[in-house]
Amino acid sequence: MEILPDFEEPRASTGDAFSDAVTVSFGDPDRGLFGTLRLGLVAGTQASGLVLLFHGDEIAAVCAEGSVETAEADSWSTIGAAGIDLQTVEPLHSWRVSWAGDDASLDLELKACGAAGALAEKSPVAKLGGMAGYEQPLRVRGSAQIGGTRLRIDGLGQRGRSWGDPNWAGISRTRTVSAWFGDRALTLAAITPDRTDGHGSDAIAATMFSPGPGGAPVAVPVADPRISTTFDEDGRQLRAGLELWIDDDGPPLRANGEVLCGTTLDLGRLRLDTAFLRWHGPDGETGVGRYDMLRRADG
Repeated sequence: MEILPDFEEPRASTGDAFSDAVTVSFGDPDRGLFGTLRLGLVAGTQASGLVLLFHGDEIAAVCAEGSVETAEADSWSTIGAAGIDLQTVEPLHSWRVSWAGDDASLDLELKACGAAGALAEKSPVAKLGGMAGYEQPLRVRGSAQIGGTRLRIDGLGQRGRSWGDPNWAGISRTRTVSAWFGDRALTLAAITPDRTDGHGSDAIAATMFSPGPGGAPVAVPVADPRISTTFDEDGRQLRAGLELWIDDDGPPLRANGEVLCGTTLDLGRLRLDTAFLRWHGPDGETGVGRYDMLRRADG
């Protein structure tokens, strides 16, 4: 799937269950700041927003708003929910996002530092989950206000677009994993079908972002991605390991991560376990990233 500039804006709704969203996540380990902002639409007319901000291993802010009536929109800048303001400066290259709450605020400049990696509609993950889209690694700079303290942000992150008709009747959980190492990054999506033991049954897709010939960033699909996770007694992520077979010719790339901060949110019929990890990459480099697990609240 070729990613075009007009993919940046809301997609035309195809029905009452059609979902469309922009998600921005970032981490600045030097200042202990990690966050996720998500702006979404259902059926083209119901907006929702979610903001999660961590400082160290503590939650600095949570803000969620749903079912906000909005006119059919052709730009995310005209959609408001949970106080998120999202602006596209240059499609597929740069954006601004800001948010202000009672005790915290964010003002961020986002610059793409990699090509867009697509999850095509015909991929097994998209077919099973009902969602397609793409992800891009970011350089994230700006500021945050935490209580009465202003902090500069200079970190890494990811911007994702997703759209489709999620098939929660046929799946029990989704997992979205990312790791950012500066000039390299990776993203992974895994869908567990309903009525399985969850072991070896997931549909998984992953993309590696790295400098290509001449230094230009490229997005390379991973031929055989694998993920293992250690959970606590409540089913939340503690540690994760990735094994990425880029192709059939070479050894796999491996990365291991441990959770720095996280929380669980009740989203009605769904439960979200979200965490940020410190990753140790295949060449000994250290990075950060996000690990979200969304599952049905009925188990």
